[in-house]
Amino acid sequence: MIGNRIRQARLAAGLTLGALGEKVGVTHTAIQKYEKGGLTPSSSQLLKLARACGIRVEYFFRTHEVELLEPEFRRLASFGKTAQEALKIKAVELIEKRVELLGFFPESPIQQFAVPTGLPQHIDAPDDIEAFADQVREEWKLGLNPIGDLTDTLETLGLLVIVVDEDNPGFSGLTATARTSDGRTYPIVAVSSRWPGDRQRFTLAHEVGHLLLAGRLDAAMDEEKSCDRFAGAFLAPKATVTQNLGQHRRGVEWQELYALKHEFGLSMAGWLQRAKQCGIITDAAHLSLWKMFSAKGWRKQEPGEPVPREHPRLFAQLVYRALGEQYISESKAAELLGIPMMRFHKERQLEAVDAAAHQ
Repeated sequence: MIGNRIRQARLAAGLTLGALGEKVGVTHTAIQKYEKGGLTPSSSQLLKLARACGIRVEYFFRTHEVELLEPEFRRLASFGKTAQEALKIKAVELIEKRVELLGFFPESPIQQFAVPTGLPQHIDAPDDIEAFADQVREEWKLGLNPIGDLTDTLETLGLLVIVVDEDNPGFSGLTATARTSDGRTYPIVAVSSRWPGDRQRFTLAHEVGHLLLAGRLDAAMDEEKSCDRFAGAFLAPKATVTQNLGQHRRGVEWQELYALKHEFGLSMAGWLQRAKQCGIITDAAHLSLWKMFSAKGWRKQEPGEPVPREHPRLFAQLVYRALGEQYISESKAAELLGIPMMRFHKERQLEAVDAAAHQ
């Protein structure tokens, strides 16, 4: 068990046997023996291994094993198999904490995710995705207003949203099913903690599209483009786009797109695309605006303040709920949150919040 955990931690940290050995002060052969169970590291060595891999020692002793079933990455050549395996290990480490926490409750504190009933079984054309996205929002009682906190919305519906520390530019989101050793399953979506909020939100909506559109698309339709269309329509429904931009326009102003970006958490590029998709501007007008957009360098980085990043809050909330119900101890709560006891005590008493407010 510990040997496999050491291997997973090393791969997640992107370290070779030799690199980890150098950080710990042992040979690469010793690391290899640790991983294969031929040699048991001492407590001091485990501490060094944990520090070298950027994790807490408790990770090596965690008993809640999780397997990722059918992990799906968006296919980018720059994010190869090795990088995918490392990211899956990072995601599993975070999922294991959530599974362990949920196991402390007598009854699950979150609902089981379910695809809305009554959705069309077959989608023939991209424009049909507009009505599909509207129906999903209606089934989930989201109305037509901006979704202020997409992560919270999805977690309330029973999806596990995992935000991983991943800076590889080839990573563009992950969907999978997490299966525990006792057979429980949880659908998950994962994004990077380093992306701006609008990219996180679009990717989350895109990955939800994969979950909902699976098996429904006509063979002639491209799945990735269809999920992109769903993401845009889900974050900015056609009726809302028309209400904000009008029925028909010769063009749109950058200030309009910037304001709408921050209201709906959809990028300026996304809003420009939605204007075309909803028939508000012509293909020719879109192409002209897109050329100007690209010439300004905004395809790489849009102007002004970025949309705030998404921050999953349900996990921390459930940790404190379990503590309040006396299902877990203070030390377990701190371990699950991954913070030292001193910091945990301050945050529990809101001392950290008070300190931040006076800065």
